Amino acid sequence: MLHNVSYNNPKIDRVIKQEVGGILTLKERWKLKGSGSPKLLITQASIQIHNLMVMDNNANNCNIEIRQKGIIVRFRSLLETYALPIPFYKLTLYKGLAQEYSIHRDNYFVKIKADQQRIHQFFDKLQWFKADHGYDQVDDL
Repeated sequence: MLHNVSYNNPKIDRVIKQEVGGILTLKERWKLKGSGSPKLLITQASIQIHNLMVMDNNANNCNIEIRQKGIIVRFRSLLETYALPIPFYKLTLYKGLAQEYSIHRDNYFVKIKADQQRIHQFFDKLQWFKADHGYDQVDDL
């Protein structure tokens, strides 16, 4: 579910934390050498996200944060910040032929241009972390 996180709303924070867990500990972030992605350029998105992004003329950028039980994809439109929390058990990653990654959750998706080595390194780190920690979610169902 897409959330507007521009303002401090404890209800939305609680929902996001329940879905993807809290932030990683300092030890885990050191082990991963950071839990956030570099600036990512969105090349294509699902209709819900696309409709938000076409409201302004800015470049369509996003970033990804790795959490304990999933990831959060954040992007801005106009003066608002939106977050798409994706638990590991709903996260699907595809690597396209045209140097892009595709991130899917249910009926939401974002395609990201991967033209730099550090973007590939981040997605390798994300896939490793998902493989290492993603099984916990299935037991919680």
